[in-house]
Amino acid sequence: MKDGFRQSMAWLHTWSGLLVGWVLFAVFLTGTAAYLRPEISYWMRPEIAAATPGPRDAEVAVAAMQSLAPNSPSWFISLPEPRDSSIRVFWRDPTAEGRGFRNAVLDAATGQPIAARDTLGGEFFYRFHFQLHYMSAFWGRWIVSICTMFMLVAIVSGIITHRRIFADFFTFRPAKGQRSWLDGHNLCAVLALPYHLMITYTGLVIFMLMTMPWGIERAYPNQRGAFNAEVFGNAPARRPQGQPVPLVPIAPLVEQARQQWQGGALGRVQVANPNDASATIQLVRDDAERLSFNPQSMTFSGATGALLSTRGEGGPAAETRGVMYGLHIGRFAGPLLRGLFVLAGLAGTVMVATGCVLWAVKQRQQAAKKGQPGFGTRLAEHLNVATIAGLPFAMAAFFWANRLLPQDMAQRGAWEVHVFFLAWGFCAVHPLLRPRRQAWVEQFALGAAAFALLPVLNLLLTQRHVGASLMAGDWVRFWFDLGLLGCAAVLGFLAWKVARHQTTAARTRNAAVPRPARATS
Repeated sequence: MKDGFRQSMAWLHTWSGLLVGWVLFAVFLTGTAAYLRPEISYWMRPEIAAATPGPRDAEVAVAAMQSLAPNSPSWFISLPEPRDSSIRVFWRDPTAEGRGFRNAVLDAATGQPIAARDTLGGEFFYRFHFQLHYMSAFWGRWIVSICTMFMLVAIVSGIITHRRIFADFFTFRPAKGQRSWLDGHNLCAVLALPYHLMITYTGLVIFMLMTMPWGIERAYPNQRGAFNAEVFGNAPARRPQGQPVPLVPIAPLVEQARQQWQGGALGRVQVANPNDASATIQLVRDDAERLSFNPQSMTFSGATGALLSTRGEGGPAAETRGVMYGLHIGRFAGPLLRGLFVLAGLAGTVMVATGCVLWAVKQRQQAAKKGQPGFGTRLAEHLNVATIAGLPFAMAAFFWANRLLPQDMAQRGAWEVHVFFLAWGFCAVHPLLRPRRQAWVEQFALGAAAFALLPVLNLLLTQRHVGASLMAGDWVRFWFDLGLLGCAAVLGFLAWKVARHQTTAARTRNAAVPRPARATS
């Protein structure tokens, strides 16, 4: 610990950010990609044609479920939206092993299942950014929550440390080596500071029931269901009566819900015990229409159509949490605001990356005066390459696997994820075999090539390439392909900058070496 309050905060800022910096980089980058979760999932299923959401989508979906899963105890239906035009259905199959969930993608016009490839799509990035992978969701969420706590400490201590925090917003000195890295770190931190504070604090609020459950356990001992019912309005499930009764038509219920929501759109339909006397139909309003993530819903009797319950805003505490949850995931945001969220997320990613690089550079400079760098410095440099340059390449490999793996392959969606981690593992081994600076250049260049060739691969293997998307007015796929080229341009620029710096440094070292004097005759 250093002497003085500001020096102590600087020490705290450095180490609280460094110890979990590589996890935070992965969380920031995949969390930023999660803002485009529907677009990613839509692009990764080229079999789905572009369509416009219609007023009969709920009727089509319920009729399809009557054919697909008439004996299922529960149906979950996600209706089309402008960002994803397909109907997604999930149901519980009592004859299946394990949890017994099955799913399908339906054509919004006919209700027929679409033979779409098995993929997690954008859901993988969304899940990974808060619960990681290859471990239980419980431990993954705990790890991310702890790292988020470190992130909040690093932000607050960074604000205290920088006296000229707002002046640094207007300061950037390019081509100045370490000074430029520090300017970039400060600029990205200050530019999106409100976003960084919001996204970090709301991330902790989302998991507060997991990380701080003692108040609930004290007030509701062994009664978590009673807590959920009082705070969130969750009604207890109804048991089937075993008396067959057909479901009422859903169209009048949808119209009643829209009137209740003053023209609000329907987002999801949940049916419990279909075709039974105890059946219930829950209509949930589209999340994109509200800031709060506490859903508005209406529950009807599936046998008579009578309104059983209405759920809207909860109490002050529940609604506060719902607003913070909604701010974090940003589903309420329109195209412009969503773009700003993506830019702010990328600024946070760059902030974490530059912080990790700055520490490694400073440690190597200090070690050069004393001798060889220590193990900690070499480990940090290795993790910087594998994480900062390797993760973008792994994300590109995930998209490549989506196009190249056979469509009828067993566990195809899981293998797309395996390819992602195999590519990332290669990036972790690669710096051990190459010089450090060369590893930076090669991994950035590899990522740039992988993203740049994705639209070409799309042209060769699908009918949803850039030209076809433009002609069909499929703007989601069109802009996504252009975004892939934008990612390639950024990674290519980084590879060029690192290679140029490497060449300049080599020339400087050669110029500093004294030449031997010529022998006189």
